[in-house]
Amino acid sequence: MRTRSPLVILIALACLATAGCGGGGGSANTSTSSSPAAAPASATPAASSPVAASSPPVVPQSTVPNVQPVAVQMNVTGTRNMLTTSVTVCTPGTSNCATIDNVQVDTGSQGLRILASALPAGVTLPAIASGTRTSGECAVFGSGYAWGAVRRADVRMAGEVAVSLPVQVIADASVPTVPAGCSASGLAMQSASALRANGILGVGVFSADCGGGCVGSALPRWYYACDATGACQATAQALADQVTNPVSSFAFDNNGAVIDLPAVPDTGASAASGSLVFGIGTQADNGLGSATVLKGNSSTGYITTASNGSVYAQSFVDSGSNGLFFSSTTLTRCGIWYCPGSTQVSSATMTGINGASVTLSLEVANAQTLFATPNYAFNDLAGAMTSAFDWGLPFFFGRRIYTAIETRVTPAGTGPYYAF
Repeated sequence: MRTRSPLVILIALACLATAGCGGGGGSANTSTSSSPAAAPASATPAASSPVAASSPPVVPQSTVPNVQPVAVQMNVTGTRNMLTTSVTVCTPGTSNCATIDNVQVDTGSQGLRILASALPAGVTLPAIASGTRTSGECAVFGSGYAWGAVRRADVRMAGEVAVSLPVQVIADASVPTVPAGCSASGLAMQSASALRANGILGVGVFSADCGGGCVGSALPRWYYACDATGACQATAQALADQVTNPVSSFAFDNNGAVIDLPAVPDTGASAASGSLVFGIGTQADNGLGSATVLKGNSSTGYITTASNGSVYAQSFVDSGSNGLFFSSTTLTRCGIWYCPGSTQVSSATMTGINGASVTLSLEVANAQTLFATPNYAFNDLAGAMTSAFDWGLPFFFGRRIYTAIETRVTPAGTGPYYAF
């Protein structure tokens, strides 16, 4: 049975209460319990800085097929290391469309989730029925939840189209009552201020966000059937009606994606612009070259990381986490973050289930010092996490990171895997 792992998204979404933390975080599929994990201590007020912007950052839509612009830059919430893009959604089969800016790019989850408040009233997305009722979804993360209706949209990015894709519309008025099991799951991430974005673009290593587990069973805190009075009951959900990774539904370039971000100085950069390239080995711009392929577990996507004498069997690569997150008994903490007196350098070894491994230098700077700068892109921001190792956005700077989707054929075999 495939369910969400609370460990995957514990840090990124627990951080939403502070301006220094990122947004969506992962929601990778796993066979472990989906019970919410306890939230770590919040970050210190030093995580935020004055923000001059008066509107969400805009990342222009690409005119180049399969290459989507992405950026880390100043935003209205002061959130650091948040990778965003713009996504165009349309009423299926029409040219009635809207481009939604400030959508977080997340390799740790699957599917497009858009705030209802970010959709213009004139763009109508048909609801997906659950029997005679409306389909709703509770997306539960480590310290919060996003509740909304499941609707269909044509999703357009960089010349690619996912036709009639099931998406989640968060805080959708058609399903006004949050089920008790969902609302008990922590922070309500039902607004742009709570979510710190207008949506989440999940481009992880799986196609559907729940998978076979939800097809056969009415799993708690997943899919619901909601009647006209607002009452909702947990229900099974057909695979074709589950919120789906848009990349997996493209006609072409649908076996994975590549995030390509420039290197940034150890003191950070005010902004960083890069590319989200669709497909792996399908065009001249997305070949693997000499990249090392780390195969992930077919049920969870996890690889293994060994660092400082500890081995983390639950290790993952997650652009939705705004820091590197792991456990340390030697690094000084300031709330959730690590704040050593000087930058600390160690090493970590990532290993896939195929036996391939890579040893990397691991640098951790003082988070409070970083947050005191006007910069928004950091390669050495790290925080505390128990039992797992989260290779968050700092890992992406200066690398091309490949994320291959489960069962999809690539030049290096089928996914799920990460490569760089």
